[in-house]
Amino acid sequence: MSRQITMVALAREYLAHRRSLGFDLKAAGTVLLDFARFADRTRHRGPLTTELILRWATRSKRHSRRYQMERLSIVRGFARHMAARDGQTKVPDMRLLDGGHRRQQPHIYTDKQLWELLEAAAKLSTAYPLRPYTYTTLLGLLASTGLRISEALGLRKDDVDLAGGVLHIRQTKFRKERLVPMHPSVMRAMRSYADRQDGNRSSRSESAFFVGRRGRPLPYTTVRITFRRLVTKLGWRSNGTLPRPRIHDLRHSFACRRMLRWYRQGVDVDHAITSLSTYLGHGKVTDTYWYLSGTAELLSIAGGRFERFASRERGRQ
Repeated sequence: MSRQITMVALAREYLAHRRSLGFDLKAAGTVLLDFARFADRTRHRGPLTTELILRWATRSKRHSRRYQMERLSIVRGFARHMAARDGQTKVPDMRLLDGGHRRQQPHIYTDKQLWELLEAAAKLSTAYPLRPYTYTTLLGLLASTGLRISEALGLRKDDVDLAGGVLHIRQTKFRKERLVPMHPSVMRAMRSYADRQDGNRSSRSESAFFVGRRGRPLPYTTVRITFRRLVTKLGWRSNGTLPRPRIHDLRHSFACRRMLRWYRQGVDVDHAITSLSTYLGHGKVTDTYWYLSGTAELLSIAGGRFERFASRERGRQ
């Protein structure tokens, strides 16, 4: 009798297939393998069941309902794959854990807050010579381009075209590469930072664009801690649903500000949104809509557009 294949082996096979299609799945892969090991430990045999998946997703009381939903969502993808393969696996409905999957309203930065953030970064203590310049340039780049923090920190010197004003973003969230044009003011700030780094022997790096101590690549954990201290010092509270503004909210703010500018310029947003989606490196346009929030300015414009539409309809009657 042949030995039955383990759930871990099936999960690894599924992950290899998905990664061959261009999906990274680092965090999701870890979670899925945790489920597969759980299934093997419980000696589960045969097609996946809703009961098994829910028991694993909710087994820890320390996990929030939102995280339980994320766990369920990850395994549902695997379950759909197995259902197509064996015709018997059950794919649990996300509504079984309804109440946890809610879009967190991001903090949308005002112009004043962006200036205050950069001014606070410029006043950081010089734990190493380039520190204030590093954070001022990094945060300014995030605010003006909407890059993911991982993309900005992953920039190498040869990814930054300071003459042409273009960033080469490599191997991003969806393993897609893209070129990101910079505004002339951003290009000048990036060039100034590069010159300062080249002129400081202790902070000079052969490869990384943004550097920390002794010219080493700037780690995300250090940036996150420093950013939180800046926000605390500024005394900010989030205008979204989370307690404090996040670094990632700079990306949300960029998307909203671009949409607002387009509306004011009379641009056909339904067509322009695809350009924004490409610029942000999204896999599909719906991901870009996820980044948009109903700010007062956007709602005011939307209300005015609807009023004009309603007036034309009344005139036709």
